[in-house]
Amino acid sequence: MQPSSDWNKDLKIKFTLQDPCQIVRKSYGDVIAEDIRYALKACVGEDNFIDMQPNRSNNYCCGGGGGFLQAGFKEQRLEFGRIKDEQIKTTGADYVIAGCHNCHAQIHELSEHYGGNYPVVHFWTILCLALGILGPNEREYLGDDLKGVDVFHPESEM
Repeated sequence: MQPSSDWNKDLKIKFTLQDPCQIVRKSYGDVIAEDIRYALKACVGEDNFIDMQPNRSNNYCCGGGGGFLQAGFKEQRLEFGRIKDEQIKTTGADYVIAGCHNCHAQIHELSEHYGGNYPVVHFWTILCLALGILGPNEREYLGDDLKGVDVFHPESEM
């Protein structure tokens, strides 16, 4: 079974991607960043992906990693994340894909704090949606435009 972006051909929901600091900038670099984009485009459609600028190894940190999310300096963390919020808003994307929990939590809070109104979803959620295996209880945090998306894979009916 392969992921399908057919579900998004008519909806044209736009996605952007937060490059996780640990795996991209601090570890595998642009090679893994390209792999993530390849997989994400297979799930949402090439035309429905909008890259942040800058991106890959040069993408801005969200401000939630390295224990900062749990450190108790909320005002400082949100101020540090302001550049990430502006970067996301500039894309015009409907959703932000986050590959790690810290990025997800920080960017979600940035969206609420700065009024961005962009939902943040885990990469695995979009992958499961595109594979047609996303369960009803795993859709609760999605926007209304994604909650009802159902991908049918005939080979899974065998």
